[in-house]
Amino acid sequence: MSDEAPTERKRVWKTPPNVALCAEADIAEPGARGFVLQIGEAFFHGFVVRKDGAVAGWVDRCPHAGFPIAMEIDRYLTPDGALILCGWHGAVFEPLTGECKGGPCAGGRLTPWPVTTSGGVIRTA
Repeated sequence: MSDEAPTERKRVWKTPPNVALCAEADIAEPGARGFVLQIGEAFFHGFVVRKDGAVAGWVDRCPHAGFPIAMEIDRYLTPDGALILCGWHGAVFEPLTGECKGGPCAGGRLTPWPVTTSGGVIRTA
């Protein structure tokens, strides 16, 4: 076992276009799914929400404190699927606009991650 301290993983905040993420049907309606993409030596963390026949992608980072939104894998939405919920501080966001509707970052918004759906496949845009 090494005595070296672990190094922080490098993060990137954008992805290249046209990367296939999953089938649209792989995400419940309403539902959300997280993705981690390795880009060179760095990693991108994002999630996709599916709601009301639309999909939206978001960088997995709360604008309040910079933490990931979900405390558990793929648990991005409130139990009724109406809003995105930051599990750390209780901020809630509109799933398709990213606008914060309540909590410590009220008036702020999530950072968009451009995604598109074509032929039933969700891809980066």
